[in-house]
Amino acid sequence: MAKPKKKEGFLETIKTIIFALILAGIFRTLFFQPFWIPSGSMKDTLLIGDFLFVNKMSYGYSYASCPTVRIAAIGLNIEAEDICGFLRGGNKRILGAEPKRGDVVVFRHPSNGQDYIKRLIALPGEKVQIKNGLVFINGTPVEVIPDGTFDEVKAPQGPFRNMPRCANEVVEQNGICEKEKFVETLPNGVSHSILNFMRQTVDDTPVYHVPVGHYFFLGDNRDNSSDSRISQSRGGVGFVPFENLVGRADRVLLSSAGRSMFAFWTWRGDRFFEGIE
Repeated sequence: MAKPKKKEGFLETIKTIIFALILAGIFRTLFFQPFWIPSGSMKDTLLIGDFLFVNKMSYGYSYASCPTVRIAAIGLNIEAEDICGFLRGGNKRILGAEPKRGDVVVFRHPSNGQDYIKRLIALPGEKVQIKNGLVFINGTPVEVIPDGTFDEVKAPQGPFRNMPRCANEVVEQNGICEKEKFVETLPNGVSHSILNFMRQTVDDTPVYHVPVGHYFFLGDNRDNSSDSRISQSRGGVGFVPFENLVGRADRVLLSSAGRSMFAFWTWRGDRFFEGIE
């Protein structure tokens, strides 16, 4: 009589695991998606190693709301479109709500399907241009005021061991890397920090006409961000369709200065539950 009980117990365990995975999948699809910041394109609003949850309820649901599952070690690569591709098309959302200018948004890259996080700068139908590093929206420059410098140690960061780029080059490793810091205020009154460390071609752009149903995004670390200033054909983001939005990033849960989120001894004590502005 013992063997049937063991078999029954094993089946119950399998059922429990499957049920838990289904619940986790539903939770991640409908409510919140974890996001780990891998690059410095949103400094100093978001740092490499910040861990946050993306609020998927903010803008409603589309094919992009389905999770992407990638486990390179076993060759698993399931895209959101593989699961919810039937929802794609028409650039519409279920229970859709328009994002607000200044929101920090996670979205699916229109071409490669990767998750990106940037700040929403211009809305559908607007004109936007960058002149001498300053953003113009519908011909009017946004307000920018100097705010000192953003300082960090020049050392490898995050799992990819990226080295920060500095305005005060040449800086030796473990020296203090500085970037110029400004407060940018958008037309709707949203203020946030932006960084600058060099002159480059995307500091002066043509006028972009944001198509209906699309959005224009920039990284806060303006000289280290692949965003809407660069077309998809040139490796950038271009204009992002409404249906590609995943959700809004509101708060950092924790932040690791090391290679892994699980390296608790590298957690930054001043970033627990930090609000994202």
